[in-house]
Amino acid sequence: MNPFEMVKNLKNLEGTMNTMKEELAQISETGSSGGNIVQVTLNGKFEITAIKLDPIAVDPRDIQMLQDLIVAAHHAAMEKVQGKIQEKSGELLGGMNIPGLKI
Repeated sequence: MNPFEMVKNLKNLEGTMNTMKEELAQISETGSSGGNIVQVTLNGKFEITAIKLDPIAVDPRDIQMLQDLIVAAHHAAMEKVQGKIQEKSGELLGGMNIPGLKI
């Protein structure tokens, strides 16, 4: 492969990755559990940005259930964010095969 072509491809990839970072910063997904009793919202960096609890979930006699519901809602939100990342990266990379990146 022509070295100049490789440099051009790397510059294009760098631009694509910067665009991807900007797109990921805009992602916000909410996962829920217990029939929406607990909701956890994550951003594209997998940081929790919000937790909403239905008052019915707050029973001081059953803290373990609330903890389990929060964990389950977090996992649901993570799956949604991962799906959105795969969707966006597939669009931006346009079928490029990058080792180690599952699309």
